[in-house]
Parts: sequence; C-alpha cells; structure tokens
Amino acid sequence: MRFSKMFLPTLKDAPSDAEVISHRLMVRAGMIRKVASGIYNYLPLGLRVIRKVENIVREEMNRAGAQEVSMPMVIPSELWQESGRWDVYGKELLRIKDRHQRGFCLGPTHEEVITDMVRREIRSYRELPINLYQIQTKFRDEIRPRFGLMRGREFIMKDAYSFHATEEDAEKEYQNMYDTYCRIFERCGLKFRAVEAETGPIGGRFSHEFMVLAATGEDSIASCSKCNYAANVERAETKIEGLGVKGQEEKRPLEKISTPGMKTVDEVSKFLKTIPQKLIKTLIYNSDKGVVAALVRGDYEINETKLKRTLDAEWLNLADEETVRKITNAPSGFAGPVGLPTKIFADYSIQTVVNAVTGANEADAHLVNVNPDLNFTVSSFGDLRMVVAGDLCPRCTDGKLEIFRGIEVGHVFKLGTKYSEAMNASFLNEKGEEKPLIMGCYGIGIGRTAAASIEQNHDEHGILWPMALAPFQVHLIPVNVKDKATLDAAENIYTNLLNAGLDVLMDDRDERAGIKFNDADIIGIPIRLTIGNKTLKENRVELKMRNRQEASLVKLDDVAKRVRIEARQFWNIS
Repeated sequence: MRFSKMFLPTLKDAPSDAEVISHRLMVRAGMIRKVASGIYNYLPLGLRVIRKVENIVREEMNRAGAQEVSMPMVIPSELWQESGRWDVYGKELLRIKDRHQRGFCLGPTHEEVITDMVRREIRSYRELPINLYQIQTKFRDEIRPRFGLMRGREFIMKDAYSFHATEEDAEKEYQNMYDTYCRIFERCGLKFRAVEAETGPIGGRFSHEFMVLAATGEDSIASCSKCNYAANVERAETKIEGLGVKGQEEKRPLEKISTPGMKTVDEVSKFLKTIPQKLIKTLIYNSDKGVVAALVRGDYEINETKLKRTLDAEWLNLADEETVRKITNAPSGFAGPVGLPTKIFADYSIQTVVNAVTGANEADAHLVNVNPDLNFTVSSFGDLRMVVAGDLCPRCTDGKLEIFRGIEVGHVFKLGTKYSEAMNASFLNEKGEEKPLIMGCYGIGIGRTAAASIEQNHDEHGILWPMALAPFQVHLIPVNVKDKATLDAAENIYTNLLNAGLDVLMDDRDERAGIKFNDADIIGIPIRLTIGNKTLKENRVELKMRNRQEASLVKLDDVAKRVRIEARQFWNIS
C-alpha cells in the first residue's frame, strides 16, 4: 500500500479526552475516530489490525471444532423476557421500539438468540455436542464510556456458545476453549494470565478471564508467588489461617466514647490512638434479600461481589443515607453491629479482633471493647473482603499473593442450564428422557485485544506492534521521492517484498524525512527500511526494527531475504 493513496490521517497531538495510551496512540496513528461517546469509526489502518485479530481468532476457533454463524444485533424483547434478563440486566441494555411499538434491544451478548436457535433445531443427544460462534458488533450502554476501544459502547466481539448432553462433555469443551484462548493470545504476541473470575450478568457457575498484563489495566489480578493460582480480585480468595492473630488480651467492658466528626477509619484510629486492625467497619446494604449489615476489619475493604454471592442475591447496593439512619438511628460513618436490627454477615478477619472499636449507632460516638458473640451476634462468617498483597495463597502451602494490573480480553463461562431451563431448550437422551441442554459461553473482545496490545507494547514515540497484529510488516521509506534513483530503488524493493508475500506500506509522500520517521514511530510497523541517497550510493538500505535502537545496512540484493529473516525472528520473540 502506498501512503499517498491511503486514508491515514496521523496527528501530532492526541485529543484531550484520551485518558490511556492506547486511545491516544490509536487516534494519533490514524486508526480510529470518535463518532459519539464510546462509538468509533475504524479507519483503514485500524481495520487492518482488527482483521488480523479476527483472522487469528477465526483460525483457532475453527481448529477447535467450532462453527461460525451470524446472529442479528437487534433482538426481540420476548427472548430476553423469556430468559428473565430483560428486567435485571440494567441500563446497559439499550431498549428500543419499532414502528409497531414492539420491544427490541441492541444485543450486548447473544445467549438468548443462540439458545432459541438451537432449541428449534436440536432434538437428540446424537446431534450434540455443538459449538457455534460469531464475530459481530455488540452494544452496551455504558454509563461512562472511556479509554477508547477499551470500554466503548459499541464494540466488536467474538462470542461462542456450546451445547452438551452431559456435564463431562461440557467440562471437556470448557478446557478445549481454555486451551484455544491460550493459543489465540500467544499468537497475538501478548503476555497474559488466565484467572478465576466472577460470571457477572452473563450468569453461570464458573469462569476464567484472560488478562493482558499492563500497568494501565482497569482490573486487579491476584497471583500466587509459588503456584499457578491466579484470580480477579473480585474472585480471589485467601487462606482463613493467617488473616491475623487473635489478641491475647482480656476482654474488657463495653464503653461508649465521644468522637465528634470522626467517621473514617484513619480519623477514628488517630483520635483513639489505636490501629486500623482494631476497628470493625460496618456497612449497610440494600438487596433483594432485604437490608443487611456487612462487617470487615478496619484495614481491609469489603468485597461486594463475595457478599452478593454469600447472600445469593440478584442485586446489592450500598444503602443510601435515609436507609442508614432508619436502621442505625445515626448518620453514615457511625454504624456499628451492637444492637443492629438486621442480619449481620462478617468477614473471617472479624474473628481475630478482641476489644474492637465500632460505630455506636449514634452521631459522633463510637464503642470500644466490642467483641463478637459477647456484644453482638453474627448470622454468618465468610470470606467477604478484598485480598491484599501478602495474603496467603488458598491453593498451596507457602505461596503469597501478589497484585498485578490487567486488561480483560477474553472470558470463558460454564453456564450450565441457566438459559436452557428458562427457555425450555431440551433434548432427548439415550433413554428417551427430555433433559435441558448444558451450555458454555466464550467471549473475546476483538477491539480490546488490539488496544491491550498497544498498552503492553509501546514507547515514548508510539506503538510497538507484535508482528502478528501489525497492520503492515514492513514500512518502506524513500527519504527523497524527488530523487529518481531513490524512488526507482524504492519501487523495486516494494515490488520484490510484495512478491515475497509481505505486507508493505511505502511512504511515497513528498514530505520531510522527520515527518515520515515520526509517523513511522507512531504507527509502529515492526520493520522499517529507509532508502537514502547516501546509503544508496553504497548499494545499501538501512534496516531498523521498531523495537530496537540500533539499525543496520543491508545490500539491495539481500533486502527481501533479510526482511524475511527479521520477520521470522520478530514473530518468535514478540
């Protein structure tokens, strides 16, 4: 491709609303342009990268035995009402009506549509298992779209759904997809971890997220220093042992102390000259199971996902000021477990606290010498807190958890019969008995994968594409296109490289060398060939890899051979 013929509007500066490096560089490199909040045009350069990701995904999914289909983006509300998600999915589901006032939504995911498709066609266990996938545009009406393609409202996703007659077969396909995802992200040249995760609004019993490791990642990952255990912090566990050593001090009488204006753990700790580990935080929540109180030690944070799972709740929200006053007779910041009229759920860490400090359920007052069982009753103890670096690994004997940042690019779920039972999707087994289909679900964010690659592979000058995702493999730069010898040599090399099966972008613009080199750095194509008058007189061209500082001179006759060698080496190390 010739730069002069390509729609490739590079920019010197990034837009002011670009918060992360991938967003800034994708705009500056002429890959995407904003249409509306969270909605983007893919320009030719960006679309080439998207297609590279799609091709890898498609090849590996086909290799794994999945079959490609295409489903509509506009989905009738009846299917979502049938599954029960129409009223619980939330405002991310963009609901619309047609001219006949019939309800539809823009598909954020396609469990309902695929389940409807399969239940109409599959009758017998002999037709199972089956895995169907699509690569298609999705829409989720995010409350705060941000980070470019990392969290947009409209995005491209590969979503696959498998159907099985037995749990054993579903487990086998889950592992097949897990292995397939590992191959996909390895081929994309990404450093990633597969971590245990929550299932979220998709539902199901178990899932793994595939996280690209990057300092700018939105998600936190807990990973063991000794074994292979890794989990999203929403899911991450820790051993009950080692949560803290229970104090040996004698339990003292309960006492109320005035703490005017002291609400936070730091404020109360300093005022009472104690440590955060001696405080018990009491948080009041509204849920579909009623109003509940959750307790966690002062130096920890509550994990609302774990609390929701403990309650087996459909929804859970931190209570508003009015509810807090109604339950505790005090403003927020002074709640405590003593005398609360609600069920109390406590993290295991509370069991280690003796003579604790809590809110007094009274404005500007706290209680000291509070002890579980003696002063209040806990309905249930459990793992309700966020893990922190240094926590003991729940899987091995001497490992400790480390915390990393990551970007979710893929997710595999064990759905079980959540959708098939709700939508009456069944089959006849060997005995002629009607049974619900057992399902799995497997998603990859195509645009997120491209953006995550940039987050992981860039420098101060621009993008450092892995060879597998690069929009072109070679960036050919004739320094002075007005010089006939330079242009003729460039044309010859360009033709030879294309004939060798390489993707080449030739910058044939009549621009200053500095502009061409700056654009080359921003775009980030792995191999750069520079043809200048001086080196051409020596019958050589300059070859520079985007991920290296040094350059080398290559004979004109050896250019195609040398580029193929560098491409193979780059491919292996990227």
